[in-house]
Amino acid sequence: MIMWLILFILLIVMAAGGTAYLLTRFHRFSFIEKLGKKFKLISWIIALLPLVLIVLASLRINTWTAIIVLIHLFVIWAVCDIVAYFIRKMNGWERYRNYEGAVALLLTAGYLIYGWHQAHTVYQTSYTMHTAKDIGSGQLRIVEIADSHLGITLDGEKFASEMERVNAVHPDMVVVAGDFVDDDSCRSDMIRACQALGDIQTKYGVYFIFGNHDKGYSKTKRDFNTGDLRAELKRNNVIILEDENVLVNDEFYVIGRKDKSDEERLSMSDLTAGLDKSKYMIVLDHQPNDYEAEAIEGSDLVLSGHTHGGHLFPAGQIGKLMGANDRVYGTERRGTTDFIVTSGISGWAIPFKTGTFSEFVIIDVKKQ
Repeated sequence: MIMWLILFILLIVMAAGGTAYLLTRFHRFSFIEKLGKKFKLISWIIALLPLVLIVLASLRINTWTAIIVLIHLFVIWAVCDIVAYFIRKMNGWERYRNYEGAVALLLTAGYLIYGWHQAHTVYQTSYTMHTAKDIGSGQLRIVEIADSHLGITLDGEKFASEMERVNAVHPDMVVVAGDFVDDDSCRSDMIRACQALGDIQTKYGVYFIFGNHDKGYSKTKRDFNTGDLRAELKRNNVIILEDENVLVNDEFYVIGRKDKSDEERLSMSDLTAGLDKSKYMIVLDHQPNDYEAEAIEGSDLVLSGHTHGGHLFPAGQIGKLMGANDRVYGTERRGTTDFIVTSGISGWAIPFKTGTFSEFVIIDVKKQ
């Protein structure tokens, strides 16, 4: 948590410094520069106007969106300035027009439009896993959903629409791997999304674990509490697992872990003590941080979210280098244990995904 707080502070500082830089860049457009020769103060006010408009438009979503937009514009503009400098130097050209500024604005707009599309379009990702263990019918279809963070790209109705797509692939079971709601999700969206989970037709049910945001960091921002969320999930026959396991149809286990942020969370050895490890074991663990223990204890399939697949480039790569997670996205196999991390059906706070895309995951487990 301290690491992420430091990162957020750095982002804010970077956005503030970037804003000052951008102000000087807007002032370099020729008509503003010419105006500045006679009316210096007015020219700086005009240079400030596009920044104010960008910030105000972004703040209609939230503060983090404004910060991210400013940082992207700052970084792309700085790169364009550097490239333009070397091109002029190599050719002996003087600067007559602020072409690099126009290119920077177009590139930033295009990049963020792409990121908006990747965040708001939910893809369908499929994996096939194999096991020597008996799983009943010989094949088990699981759909994994994580990180809906209701309210940023998906409200209750849009989430329900995505669950219709999930229902159409005929899952044997559905798992919700944490961060279903966020600190500022609203009650009506939460209720509608729970109803949508209850409407999915499955053979073995819908299973839910809490993520680090589900219980709320700032409880004053939303109009429901954790008890309300539990009640709605149970009302819609969603099975909540908190350091608990369920033996499904006497064929396989579903083990749901408390989030890593929960100080009362049990170890994997405690969770699996007394289980028949000849049966297939599916572990739901919101944060992909305990791979070694999960592999040692004989887990067959571990499903996680939390990372958002990196969300914004290059955040995933930085997180991996910092050791924040065992994996950022995709599949990994350790011994006989398969791990899958989804990029999530939405994301936290920021309505762009430039390092990944939104998805729900279909996992077909087949007996060898």
